[in-house]
Parts: sequence; C-alpha cells; structure tokens
Amino acid sequence: MKIRSNKRYSSRLFTYLMAFCAVFITLYMVQYPKDAFDSAIMGLNLWWNVVFPALLPFFILSEILMGLGVVHFIGVLLEPLMRPIFNVPGVGAFALSMGLASGYPMDAVITCKFRKSNLCNAVEAERLLSFTNTADPLFMFGAVAVGMFGMPELGIIFALAHYLSSFLVGIIFRFHGMSRDVAQNPSTSNNGNILFRAFRALNQARQEDKRQIGQLLGDAVKTSMNTALLIGGFIILFSVFLRMLSIIGITDILTTIFAGLLQLLNLSPNLANSMVSGLFEIDLGTLAASQADVPLWQKAIMTSAIIAWSGLSVHGQVASIVIESGIRMGPYMIARLLHAFLAGILTLFFMGHMETVSRLFIASVFFIPSNNYTLQFWLARLEQVSYQLLFFLMILIAFSFLVHMLRELYFYAKK
Repeated sequence: MKIRSNKRYSSRLFTYLMAFCAVFITLYMVQYPKDAFDSAIMGLNLWWNVVFPALLPFFILSEILMGLGVVHFIGVLLEPLMRPIFNVPGVGAFALSMGLASGYPMDAVITCKFRKSNLCNAVEAERLLSFTNTADPLFMFGAVAVGMFGMPELGIIFALAHYLSSFLVGIIFRFHGMSRDVAQNPSTSNNGNILFRAFRALNQARQEDKRQIGQLLGDAVKTSMNTALLIGGFIILFSVFLRMLSIIGITDILTTIFAGLLQLLNLSPNLANSMVSGLFEIDLGTLAASQADVPLWQKAIMTSAIIAWSGLSVHGQVASIVIESGIRMGPYMIARLLHAFLAGILTLFFMGHMETVSRLFIASVFFIPSNNYTLQFWLARLEQVSYQLLFFLMILIAFSFLVHMLRELYFYAKK
C-alpha cells in the first residue's frame, strides 16, 4: 500500500513538473518570437532537406517487405544466429541491418512493427531496441570524419567503436528481462530444412496479410508518411526547445556541471559545451566536439560517445514511435548510456593503435554528403544505403548458415 502511494505521489509530482516546464517554455517563446521562429525554420529545413528524403523510401520498403512476408523469411534464416547471441528472434536481424544502413530512428520503427505484428514479445523488443539503435556509416565517415574533422581515417575508428560497442550492449542485454521470457512458438523450432521453413514462413505471412499489392503499397506510403511527419515534428520541437534553453541560461548551468564531471574523468573541461549540445542533439554535439580546443584523442572519445548516445532529440522520436506498442523506454535509455560509455572506451583503445587500424581497414569514403540536395544526390544516397543494407544482410545470413550447419553436424555426430 505504501509503495502504491509513493508511485502515485511521484506520478503527480512529475505531472506538475512537466506542466510547469511547458508553461515556462511557452512564455519564453512568446517573449522571444523571432528566436523561436528561426529555430523552428532551422529544424524544418533539416527535416525536409535531410531526414525526410533519407528515411521515407526505407520506411515504405520495410512496410512492403513485411506485407509480402520477406521479413518472416529472413527471420527464419537468421534465427540460428540472433537467438543464441542476442536472445531475440531472427527477424531482429532485419531491424539491425536497416538500422546499420539507414541510421536513427529506423530501428525503432521496425521494432515497433515487429511488436504490433507479434513477431516478438515485449521483452524481446526491448532487447532488440537496446542494440539496433545505431548511426549509419555515411554519417560517421562522411559528415563527421570528413566534414567535421577533415580526417577520413577517423571514420573507421568511429565506425568500429560504434558497432562493436553496440553488439556488446546487445550481448549484455540478452539477459535483460529473462524472468518475463515466454516459451518460444513451435513454428520457430529448428526442426526441418531451414530453407523450406523460411519459404513456408514467407507464404504463411503473405496468406495471413491478404492485402492486394495496390492496397499494400497505399498503406505503406500512408503509414510511412505519418511516421515521417511525426519525426519532423519532434525535430522542430527540439530545435525550438534547445534555443529557449540557451536563452534562459540552462545550457550554461549544464556546461558548468559537465565541466566538473570531465575533470573527474581526467578530460579537458573544454569539452563541456559539446557534452551539453550532444545531450540534446547529435549533429550539434559532434560538431562542437570537433571544434573543441583539446587533444585529438579527447575529441574522438567525446564524438564517439555522443554518436552512441544519439541525443534526446532522437530519444524523443523513438519514444513517440514505440510508446503505443508497450515497449518501455527505461531499458532503452540505460542501453544508450552503456553504449556511449563502451564506445568511448573502445575509441580510446583504437586511437592508441590508429596506424594499425588504418592498415587493417582501408577507410575509403564512397559517398560524401553535400549541401546541394538535388535529385541526383538523393538517388546516389538511396543507392549507397541500399548497398549497405544488402551487404549487412548477406553477412548476417552467411554467419547464420554457418552456425546452423555446425549445429546440425554436432547433433548428427552426437547421434
């Protein structure tokens, strides 16, 4: 009874606090209308020129692939890999690949669809979301390493630290919520030829969907547009919110707090500004880190941590997408903090072996972002991300088949 009373009191206090903050920010928007308008225009331009054309084709593609049963097909093929390592269904590899190829918040959109389609339960969705929330290689190689640092060789360090730490988070989170695990569906068992089971899953999913191709395409476009508009609204909201916080002076207070924290970690307090910016928005944070007056290795550590954290703006987008499917944000936020910490540690290690890493991995940038967002630019962008998606999927399928064959040989030899 006491616990319930405390929860009710905390909920009421949180409601009052949020109401006060909303009124406070609104009053400052009225007092500084030009700043609010300019920051909203900046957020709108970012969404319209970059986010909208980059993500919309893949939103539509994911809807179509799920409706046609292709995702179910991939799920069966990749079950032998995803279940033992990350304790998630094989379809999780599709979310992982799409997240790797196209970046935030693609993984949240797909994970939410999996949950609604009963392709995974709630705790599996939380595990999946914990490690599939990744930046795309184009952002790390092109925008950050080349555009902000002017050092293409840093791209491979950022990418290695980012993806390896993400996989480590996934392995750690495989133990999350094990008490809430339910027995696996018999259809996901390993009996029978894996290819036959994959095709059978594809056909069954298509039969259950029952929509004609025209209706499927229309629904995919409509749903994807709604999601894209939702993301755009959050980008504009956070753009205005950050500007108001700067005017109020909250960012200065946070800078002072973070400067003290950095000194405890034996890092330069000059990175505090990038921490504040990165707390809210990934692009602003990485840009501030690249311009900080500190040694390169400290810039790299902070940049890598900010990319892994991804910013409250991205978290707000993720929350708006997954909240209706019953996926809790608490584990997701803990995973982001863990991801940022591990990415920073790995970056420190790789920076100490920068020449060796550069020799082992040729950090070539295939596609450099531009401010000239023409049709040709976006066609090239679409082609690049499509190649990345297929590349990641092929690697995962190859590893899955290898694991499946080794398991089959083991059971055959045991008999």
